[in-house]
Amino acid sequence: MTRKLLLLTLLITGSVAYAKPPRNQYVRISTGYGQVIIRLYNETPKHRDNFVKLAKEGFYNGTLFHRVIQNFMIQGGDPDSKNAKPGAELGEGDLKYKVPAEFRDSLFHKRGVLAAARDNNPEKASSATQFYIVEGKRVTDARIDSLETTRLKGYHIPEWQRAWYRSVGGTPQLDHGYTVYGEVVSGIDMVDRIAAVKTDKRDRPVQDVPMKVELLSKRQCRQLDKLLNLDK
Repeated sequence: MTRKLLLLTLLITGSVAYAKPPRNQYVRISTGYGQVIIRLYNETPKHRDNFVKLAKEGFYNGTLFHRVIQNFMIQGGDPDSKNAKPGAELGEGDLKYKVPAEFRDSLFHKRGVLAAARDNNPEKASSATQFYIVEGKRVTDARIDSLETTRLKGYHIPEWQRAWYRSVGGTPQLDHGYTVYGEVVSGIDMVDRIAAVKTDKRDRPVQDVPMKVELLSKRQCRQLDKLLNLDK
């Protein structure tokens, strides 16, 4: 092989490698309290693709974090929250479809996860638009034992997840009830700041907390995959 042909082969190979899509899609949610970077899980493709579609359309921009409970979670994505009047009750807005539940034993409600809100439908299908990010708190084994008997109705949380709940925290009462489909990889302090704001009797922040949601570029996603050792 001539030197010129070898160089051309290397350039083509390098271009193909660079053109390879990232393993994971990341999104940025920005507010007046900072921003988070979230990795969407490939294990929940229906929820991942739905969120990507809405983010591409700019659907979430201007919606509010309309329900905030400290040590629990911050919830947003209600289309009715755009330009909502102060004090108006929110949380019922949605699009005309649901996303089928995608429960995975390996995905649980640890601090920082992104999960889908839903109504009380028997299939536990998710809202097309509303989501929450878990702030959570540390949970004792006694509390988890109690949850397994009551809310989780026999579902047993494995020890490695219990260890996470004990040391880092989360909301185990929501496991296998609501689909978890992403996690914060940077900026969890934004969640803590929003969770601490003053709210009204419906848990809506007294001062609106609007958001902007953006998809990170393929290049940015590849860089994050590499930084988080997820590129292999």
